[in-house]
Amino acid sequence: MSVIIILLIVSVCIAAGFLLAFLWSVNDGQFEDEFSAANRILFDDTILNNKPTK
Repeated sequence: MSVIIILLIVSVCIAAGFLLAFLWSVNDGQFEDEFSAANRILFDDTILNNKPTK
C-alpha cells in the first residue's frame, strides 16, 4: 500500500512539473507564432509570385 502512495506522490510531482513547464513556455512566448510552416502550406503562392511570364 505504501508503494501506491509513493507512486501517486511522484506522478503528481511530475505532472506539476509538466504544468509549470507549459505555463512558463506560454508566458515566455513560445506559442506566439501564428504563421509558421504548418500554416503556409494552406495558402497559394500565386499572390507572392505575381510576376508576369515571358
